[in-house]
Amino acid sequence: MFFLDSLRGILSGIKLSSFVMFEHRLKSLTNLALALSGALAASPTNGSFDVFKYVDPFIGTIAGGHVFPGATLPFGMAKASADVNNPDEKQGGFASDNSDITGFSHMHDSGTGGSPSLGNFPIFPQTGCPGDEINNCFWTKTDRASRRLNGTAQAHPGYFAVSLNTSIHTEATVSNHTALYRITFPSNVSTAAHGKNTSLPYSPLILVDLTDLPDSRSNASIEVDGGTGRISGSGTFNPSFGIGSYELHFCADFHGAPVRDTGVFQNNRAFNVVKNISTRSDGVNNPPLSAGAWTLFTAPVNNQILVRVGVSFISVAKACQNAESEIPDFDFKKVQESAEDAWRKKFAVVEVDNTGVSEETQTIFWSGMYRAMISPQDYTGENPLWESSEPYYDSYYCIWDSYRSIHPLITLLDPQSQTLMVRSLIDIYRHEGKLPDCRMSLCKGFTQGGSNADVVLAESYLKNISDGVDWETGYKAVVSDAEDEPLNWAVEGRGGLTSWKTLGYIPTDDFDPYGSGPFTRSISRTVEYAYNDFCIALIAKGLGHTGDAEKYLERSKNWKNMWNPTQTSLVTNSTGNIGKTVDTGYVGFLQPRYLNGTFGYQDPTLCSPLYNFTSCYLNPNGHETYEGSSWMYTFYVPQDMATLVVTLGGPEAFTNRLSYLHTSGLLYIGDEQAFLPVFQFHYAGRPALSAKFSHFYIPSQFNTSLNGIAGNDDSGAMGSFTTLAMMGLWPVPGQDVYLITPPYFPSVSITNPQTGKTATVKNVGFVEGNETIYIQSATLDGKAWTKNWITHKFWLDGGVLELVLGRNESLWGTKDEDLPPSASTGF
Repeated sequence: MFFLDSLRGILSGIKLSSFVMFEHRLKSLTNLALALSGALAASPTNGSFDVFKYVDPFIGTIAGGHVFPGATLPFGMAKASADVNNPDEKQGGFASDNSDITGFSHMHDSGTGGSPSLGNFPIFPQTGCPGDEINNCFWTKTDRASRRLNGTAQAHPGYFAVSLNTSIHTEATVSNHTALYRITFPSNVSTAAHGKNTSLPYSPLILVDLTDLPDSRSNASIEVDGGTGRISGSGTFNPSFGIGSYELHFCADFHGAPVRDTGVFQNNRAFNVVKNISTRSDGVNNPPLSAGAWTLFTAPVNNQILVRVGVSFISVAKACQNAESEIPDFDFKKVQESAEDAWRKKFAVVEVDNTGVSEETQTIFWSGMYRAMISPQDYTGENPLWESSEPYYDSYYCIWDSYRSIHPLITLLDPQSQTLMVRSLIDIYRHEGKLPDCRMSLCKGFTQGGSNADVVLAESYLKNISDGVDWETGYKAVVSDAEDEPLNWAVEGRGGLTSWKTLGYIPTDDFDPYGSGPFTRSISRTVEYAYNDFCIALIAKGLGHTGDAEKYLERSKNWKNMWNPTQTSLVTNSTGNIGKTVDTGYVGFLQPRYLNGTFGYQDPTLCSPLYNFTSCYLNPNGHETYEGSSWMYTFYVPQDMATLVVTLGGPEAFTNRLSYLHTSGLLYIGDEQAFLPVFQFHYAGRPALSAKFSHFYIPSQFNTSLNGIAGNDDSGAMGSFTTLAMMGLWPVPGQDVYLITPPYFPSVSITNPQTGKTATVKNVGFVEGNETIYIQSATLDGKAWTKNWITHKFWLDGGVLELVLGRNESLWGTKDEDLPPSASTGF
């Protein structure tokens, strides 16, 4: 999502300062020491294997990755981290560059592009105020921004720490709705601070600022208790990629030092007489002026003060209740260990044989899995919009990204959480009338293409996600997407449904008086709507709605209506032809179409990395495809790849064209639409090429460096791509189909949390690298397996899929009867 951020990140990441790389090496050593000191998890090959050794939360924290590296539970609401002041890199709070730290906040998203989100109510510690004068402390983000000490940033699951150049060391851990900070102040206080040549008494001050990362605050209020030092308050903020606003509340308590004084501040002035302050949007100051409250302490005996911050979308009282119930005794070690245990339990369902596998490969794998379990976020009990006994998850940011790999991975490794997420999606429909395509901070996010929650629900239905799920209501939800156009289809549902039903495509000049939204993306919306309808057909078939199944299966063929069989394609600056424009030699592409049935024109390479890469966004001036080219979207027919193969000229022509997409420079793996094309060679009987191109991208585009992911991580989408690709069974989203390629390990085993059965994919003849990656033969529980795909039943029932590998492509999985199913060949 958001090519511009990704491209800017790529360009800025080409020349990293020696400081950044030095810091990362120190982080790696520190993380290794931390991991080795933790509890150990079992491994089939090494009894001392500790998964934390191979989880590096700092991967993707520069160059546009926007990964959140801070402390969180799996899918937790509280996410504690330092926040930086680099506007291009602070979307996840912290960035591993040389930007300054402006505070430590308690809620974040991860990997998003565009505007930052959350980062509300940051705290900021100071050793004391120069001259012991309160107005000599530093209050605004600009004034208090501090450098971090090189190499002090540390992180592993459930823990984050960094030291400021003031020698203040801040550690963070979390429960589900509460952040706990352990702040260690320097024992030897400098006689000057921030350039002020006045004495600095050892009297620590901690402030809370009524701000957020994007400076979106409108109204807010805060108060401080003069006796206990407790600071609490509320604020109204804007979502980063949607409409409306949200109200958030917090409650901060302190432990470890007596309270000396309290007060409030506004802009760069502080007061100790007033104990509360309210702010309103004044229409002039943008961003709004800093405002907040502070507590001043006498010197702590052990140089440490603990800060507990509860958050809530309900009320200040609920924020305080969350904090007091979840972390009653300020026991940092206990909370940290609990968070670490939660992560170990998530990882424990997966075992890999790491014999002969480099630490680099293992770190790519486990770190990707970790990032895929940061979001969506469990806000159950924190939804003020309606009363419900159902779970509530938020930060579906966005389903357009996550349906392709994140939800398939969660379904595989953590079906209990996926079940709760599906129930939450259905409950959103129950109360708001539509499934979301994007959602954050209780607000409706922008729809980027189709109604892709339909895909999530279909795959979940097919893969035994059922505990407490009301599938009849779920079916009504997806049918609503297909049949009922909302007034604002920019944030939910689909637009242009009249044309969709009558013409079978979205015209580029569509007339739609029934709703409003950006009248762009006619190609990408058409192919996504077609696949959405196919997924609805699968649910309809399973529930016995035969007539509906036939109707939506027929609509799933609408992608053909955008196919222009005579369209050619020139390409400039392709691989091997820099500075030249050449004819690709391929004919037939998806093209825009008018209401009268005639075709329009969009250069098939537009919005590829080779031509106006950043032109196809969600804006009134967008084009006919979204964040990608017609070259790429022409391959988006996952419901009927057999027909697409024929349409593109048969297996050989299809394979040549798909290979050209990957090797010419036309495809950018940093956007999620590029994931499935890596493995679509299976449908032309060339599974070996899927394995080849999987290794083409990993580790060249996905590695363990600070900029070790391609583009924005998009809530863990890039992480889930690497994890699934390296497991060797790629799930086709929305279907009960896994495409078989060899794992990047001698073996991978998953113990299904629903059944308790263990399924193992085992390589025979494994050698790390890209040489012995071609399957020669396969057996399932000792019996020959010639199909190049398998179903979810394997993961539910357990068993051993054994793959014999070789250096050359073989005939395995190449026959027509061994290809994955398509709508035209029988699903």
